[in-house]
Amino acid sequence: MPDGAVRFRIIDLDLSAVDAMNSAEREHVTSLPALAPMAEIQRVDLIGPGDVLTISIYEVGVSLFGGGVRSAPGGFDPSAHGETFPDTVVDADGRVDLPYLGAIDVGGSTAQEAQKRIALGLRGKSQDPRVLVVIHQNVANTVYVSGAVNKPGRLPLTLGREHLLDAIASAGGSASTSDDTIVRFTRGARTVEQRLGTIRSSTVDDLALIPRDRIELIRRPRTYTVFGAVTRISQVAFETGEVSLAEALARAGGPNDAVADPSAIFLFRYGVHVESNSEEPIIYRLNLLKPESYFLAQRFAMHDKDVLYIANARANQPAKLFGILNQLFAPFITARQIAN
Repeated sequence: MPDGAVRFRIIDLDLSAVDAMNSAEREHVTSLPALAPMAEIQRVDLIGPGDVLTISIYEVGVSLFGGGVRSAPGGFDPSAHGETFPDTVVDADGRVDLPYLGAIDVGGSTAQEAQKRIALGLRGKSQDPRVLVVIHQNVANTVYVSGAVNKPGRLPLTLGREHLLDAIASAGGSASTSDDTIVRFTRGARTVEQRLGTIRSSTVDDLALIPRDRIELIRRPRTYTVFGAVTRISQVAFETGEVSLAEALARAGGPNDAVADPSAIFLFRYGVHVESNSEEPIIYRLNLLKPESYFLAQRFAMHDKDVLYIANARANQPAKLFGILNQLFAPFITARQIAN
């Protein structure tokens, strides 16, 4: 074989060949990168830079934030006084700046822990302070959903533990069918792609989300191409989860009875080499003159970017020649008849 030529195998489709191919495909699929190994659990209720906090301080008796309320006789006012600060943004160092307290480190703490830190800072300045911290705008504990979704954007995480499919649903779902959509999931420095249609709710691939996860949906339609003795050369979309070889032939209109050779139907693909677990060019040959071939075609699954070729019947070669000659000389014959 000349250098640089593509080396390939030709396999006649029979029961053993179909079973061997299906087995090799199952092993190959299990070896592909999947989302499940990226599973990780982190807290989703910790305050971080960019979060917007609503901080309220309630005091009884001697108060810092009483707003000029006069004390009762004896210097003790039994009524409670509250002060709610304007929304406060946590800075890049995880701190908030409050009157009489200065910078308080709240980054990496829960709202309850932040309340205790602020109350501790008020000790000695206020008689009986009570602090309430609410995360008004959650920025640190969010994930990003982008790409082929109906409503891309940022999704805040809650203690309900949102999962991957929850985030996609919150973004309005995929703008395309799930079988024609790739999920590109990024966690830290790792990125894995998996087809959305293979991810099932509550399975290991439906990951529990953690802060700063990124989810991108990419529309990648699956198609196969049909050439040869068919009604029309075309590229055909799968449109459904799985398509068998029998269905693929039917969608393409099947072999043209007038010109096709039903014993010579070829499928070209990069298949899985069983021994090396690598891809290699393979041509599968199907003979529809054998009744068992129709059953085999139902068990043979099409792949994305497969190429189907239906050979021409040998008996049709003279007919093709006459057709070409007619196309060449018909204009001259017509012109002569008009001239006469």
